[in-house]
Amino acid sequence: MIVRHLEKAYPDHPVLKGLSFQADPGEFIAIVGASGSGKTTLLRCLTLQESWDKGEYIYDGNNVLEGNPLSRLKIRRKWVFLKEDPGLTPKKTAIESVLEARWSHMPLWRKVIRKSSMDEHVYSNDFLEKVGLLDKGSEKVEKLSGGEKQRVALARALIQEAKMIAADDPVKGLDPQSVNRVMEDFRNVAKREKVLLVCAMQQLDLAERYATRIIGLSEGRIVMDIPARKLTAKEKELIL
Repeated sequence: MIVRHLEKAYPDHPVLKGLSFQADPGEFIAIVGASGSGKTTLLRCLTLQESWDKGEYIYDGNNVLEGNPLSRLKIRRKWVFLKEDPGLTPKKTAIESVLEARWSHMPLWRKVIRKSSMDEHVYSNDFLEKVGLLDKGSEKVEKLSGGEKQRVALARALIQEAKMIAADDPVKGLDPQSVNRVMEDFRNVAKREKVLLVCAMQQLDLAERYATRIIGLSEGRIVMDIPARKLTAKEKELIL
């Protein structure tokens, strides 16, 4: 995936100002920056939740922005945007929540009768196991912790055969143990499944510890793009 000169503005002010970078499968990229630096807008543009004002978006050798609506729709199905609130249905179980994301891959006749096969149930359990929640499959979403809900959302993205997952501050408000587990799952999934994972976050220590790469934004511009490591005081000043 190659982004060239991405610009995005709202009526009252510009948000993203000529961003360019390349990202590859298996990377876990932390997008860091102060509130209002453009992190969420960048994720929404990458997953085509928002239109681009200017720029080129190259994927598989083609400029996505020049494709027809059908081709963009097909690509959007491979790019999942995880919000801070996963938006799961409280009364559904974890396994039902994962299965729900699988409907687009099921045969038409199963969609008509709204009934999944035993194989699909087993397949969904496989993805819950990938995020360490196999024992929570029969639990209602409303009974899951915040961290467990985020991991169900991650399993949903994987079962959709996502090629890129963009997560917007997915650990905000979670307890430290849940934060570490979610971040570990994100890092492991990116490496094991060869998924590009782009995560907007404000906690620099999490970016340093779990990501493979850190991109820092300030006032809508990239001011840092480095392999993940402990940041210097000067580097932190650039983005805070």
